[in-house]
Amino acid sequence: MATTEFEEKPRVITPRNSRRNEIVAILLFAVGLLLTLCLVSAAFYPSDPSWNSASQGVTRNWAGSIGANVAALLFQAIGIAAYLLPVLLLGAAWRRFRTRSIRAPFFRLLGLLILTLSAAALLSISGLQPLFDSSVQPGGLVGTLISRGLASGLNTVGATILLIAIAATGLLLATNFSFVDLYQKLATLFAERFAFVGKLPERYRAWREVRREEARLRKEKRAALKAEHLAARAAMKSSPELSPEQRIAQFMEPPAAGTLGAETINRGEARLVQQAQPAEASAEPARAAAAGAGAQTATVVEGRSGRRSIFPRGNGNSAVEEEENVEEMVKGASVLRPKGEAPATGKLPFDADRSKRVSYTDYSMPPLEFLNEAPPHSEQADTELLSLATRLAEKCKEFNVTGQIKHICPGPVVTTYEFKPDPGVKYSRVVSLVDDLCLALKAESIRIDRMPGKPHVGIEVPNPRRETIFLREVIESRAFRESSSKLTIALGKTIDGLNYVADLAKMPHLLIAGTTGAGKSVGVNALIVSILYRARPDEVKFILIDPKRLELGLYADIPHLATPIITDPKVASRSLKWAVKEMEQRYKDLAGWGVRNIDGYNTEIMRRNLVKEYDDKGEPHKPLPYIVIIIDELADLMMTSGREVEESITRLAQMARAVGIHLVLATQRPSVDVITGLIKANFPSRISFRVSSKVDSRTIIDTNGAEHLLGRGDMLFLPPGTSRLIRVHGAYIDETEIGRIVAHAKAQGNPEYNESITQSEEEALGLEDSGGEHDELFEEALRICVEMKRASTSVLQRRLRIGYGRAAAILDIMEREGLIGQADGSRPRPVLGRAYEMVAQWDEGGGEEE
Repeated sequence: MATTEFEEKPRVITPRNSRRNEIVAILLFAVGLLLTLCLVSAAFYPSDPSWNSASQGVTRNWAGSIGANVAALLFQAIGIAAYLLPVLLLGAAWRRFRTRSIRAPFFRLLGLLILTLSAAALLSISGLQPLFDSSVQPGGLVGTLISRGLASGLNTVGATILLIAIAATGLLLATNFSFVDLYQKLATLFAERFAFVGKLPERYRAWREVRREEARLRKEKRAALKAEHLAARAAMKSSPELSPEQRIAQFMEPPAAGTLGAETINRGEARLVQQAQPAEASAEPARAAAAGAGAQTATVVEGRSGRRSIFPRGNGNSAVEEEENVEEMVKGASVLRPKGEAPATGKLPFDADRSKRVSYTDYSMPPLEFLNEAPPHSEQADTELLSLATRLAEKCKEFNVTGQIKHICPGPVVTTYEFKPDPGVKYSRVVSLVDDLCLALKAESIRIDRMPGKPHVGIEVPNPRRETIFLREVIESRAFRESSSKLTIALGKTIDGLNYVADLAKMPHLLIAGTTGAGKSVGVNALIVSILYRARPDEVKFILIDPKRLELGLYADIPHLATPIITDPKVASRSLKWAVKEMEQRYKDLAGWGVRNIDGYNTEIMRRNLVKEYDDKGEPHKPLPYIVIIIDELADLMMTSGREVEESITRLAQMARAVGIHLVLATQRPSVDVITGLIKANFPSRISFRVSSKVDSRTIIDTNGAEHLLGRGDMLFLPPGTSRLIRVHGAYIDETEIGRIVAHAKAQGNPEYNESITQSEEEALGLEDSGGEHDELFEEALRICVEMKRASTSVLQRRLRIGYGRAAAILDIMEREGLIGQADGSRPRPVLGRAYEMVAQWDEGGGEEE
C-alpha cells in the first residue's frame, strides 16, 4: 500500500545540473550583453583607438579599450555579421535560464559558425556599406574571401543562391527553427482568413446553373408564344373575303361575351380555324415545355362580328395582347406623299434684266437640256409601308417602347416613320433602339431624330430601292427658279422628297466634310454648276484651289474664273492673302459710296450709270462681282502653310460677307488639326456627308449622326441661324453634263485673269522693269541708304515699316542700277557714288525724275 501511495503522488523532475545551467546562463547573458555594448558603441565611435587604429584620442567605447579592440576585431573579420553573435548568445542564455539543456552542442556550434560565415559572405556580395564606418567591409575579411572564391567559379547569382542555402542549413543546425512548421502556420492562417475564396467556384457554378435554367424557360416560353402568334397571323391572312385593313379593324374590336356555338361560324371562319390547327398542333410541345414559366394554353375567342381567332390567354405577355398592342400602334398611321411639281422647260426665266447690265450682254445661260432628265420614279405600295411599320412597332413593343406611328412619309432614299411615344417613354430610350431596329428591319443604317414643331420622333429607314436624284430636278424646281440670289445652290431633296435649295450669300461661307465615296466631290460640282446656271461671268468670279489636281480640272478656262485653277499650296496661300487685300479695298469703296453691302453698291452703280454719272475718265462705273473661293482639300493646305492659310481664312470668314467674298472649304479629314476651332467658329453653315466615326461627326456638326448616313450624297446640312440639322439627299451630276455646260460657257468668251491674285510680293513690285522707280518707296529708301551710308534690309524694314520681301526687292533694284554694292554675307552693302549723284539730282529737280 505504501508503495502504491508513493507512486500515485505527482513527481517534479528537476535536472541534476540546474544550478550549473543558471551559472552558464548568467555567463552567456553577460558575454552577450558586453558584446552588444561593444558592437553598438563601436558604431557611434568608430575612431576609438584599437589594434588597427593609430588614434591617440580617449576611448569612448562603452566596454572600454577591450570592447573597442574586440569590436574592431569582429568587424574586420566578419563585418556586419558580427551583430549575429550577441543575438545568438542572448538566445542561448535565455534557453539555459529555463533549465533546458542544449542538445548536440557540437552541431549547434557548427550551425552557428556556418550561419555567421555565410551571412558575412552574403553581406560582402550585396555590397552594403556600413553607415558608421566606411573603412569596414560589409562581410569583413572572411566574408570577402569566401564571396570572391565562390563568385569566381559560380558568378554572383550562383554564389548568392549557394550561400542562401548554406545559411538556411546553418540556421536549422543552430536553432530549432523549421521551415515546414512556418509553412503550416502560414497555410492555417490564410485558410482561416480567406476561406471564402475557395467557395467562389462553387457559388459561380450554382449561379450559372440558375441562369441557364431561367434562360431555357424564357426560350421555351418565347417559342410557344411565337408559334401561336405565327399560327394566328397565318390564319388571319388566309381569309380571302377581307382586305388587310378590314382584318386589322375587325381584329381590333373587343371580344363579345357569350358562348361558342357552331351556328356562329360561317364558311370563312371554318376555313380560318381549320388552317390554324396544324400550326396550333405543332406549337403544343413548346407550350407544354413552357408551362412552368407561366405560359397558358390556347383558347378560342369570339369577336363581335362572329369571327374566331386562336390566341393564347395569359397574364399580359400573351400573343393576343401583344398583337393588339402592335396593331394599335399602327392603326392610325397614314401615308403622306409630297405632291409633284411640274418641271420647267427651256431656259430659266431669270435673265429679264440683261439689257441693263454693263458687259456680257450677249451671254446666255446654259439650257436645261444639258442636264440629264430623271427617269420615272417608282413608289412603294402602301401595303408594303404598313407592313414595315408593323415590324417596326413589334420591335419597339418588344423593348417596352410603346407609342403610335402617326404618319409614314416615303422619300426618294429613306422613309420617315413619325412615332409618337406614350407618356412616360423617354426620347433616349427610343434612340437607343437604333441597332436593334437595324437588325429587325435588315437595314444598313437607321437614324432617329426629333421632328421640329411636332411631338413626334422621326425614324428614318432606308428604302429597299434607292432613287437617284438628278440635278435637273432641283434646278427646274420652283424654289430654284424663283430665287433672286445669284449664289443659289441646288443641294438636292429632303427626306420627304421636296426640292431643297440654299443661298450661299446668306450662309455666308460653307464648310463641307465627308469620307471618300460619300459624295463630297459631286456636291462641290453641283454647287459650281448651280451658280453657273444663275450668274454670268461679270456677276460671279471663281477662285478654284485644287491641291489634288483632279477634282476641279473640268472647269479650266471658263470665263467665270478670276485666275487659273490653283494647284500649288504656296500660290493658294498668296491668293488667299490677295482676297484679304481685296476685301479691305472693297470696304473702302463701300465706305466712300455710303453703302453697307455689295448689293447696295451695285444698285448705286446701276443708278449712276442710268443717269450717266460716270467716273473721272468718263467711263461707266463697273459693278463688283461676287468672288467665290472654293478649296477642294483643306487638309493639304493646312499641312503646308497652316498658319498663313488659317489666318487668311479666319479674316475672310469674319468680314468678307458684306463685300461679296464667300468661302467654300471641303475636306476628307474633319479632324481638329484641319478644322481648327478658329475656322469652325466662323463657319456657321456646314455640310457633313458620311464620316467614319462619331468624333468626326461632332467635329464638323457638333453632334452625332453623320456616321449613320448612307453615303452617295446623303448629307446633314446645318443652315445659317439655326442649330437644327436638315437631312438632304444630294443631287447627282456626272462629268458628261459638266462637260456640256463648260463647253457652252467657253464658247461665249475667254477668261479674264487677274495676275495679281497669284503674284508673289517680289513680282507685284515689278522687278522686270529696269528702272524700278515704280515702287513708291524707292526714293525714300535710297535717301535712307545715302543718309546711313550703308544699305541693309533690316534698316529699311524698321524705317519704312515694310516687310522683308519688299525691302530685299528694293535693294535688288538698287544693286541692278549700280547704286549699291553686292551683298557680302550678313554685312551691310556699301553705297556707291552714283547713289549720291541721283539724290543730288532729285534735290535740284524737286523730286524723282519721271
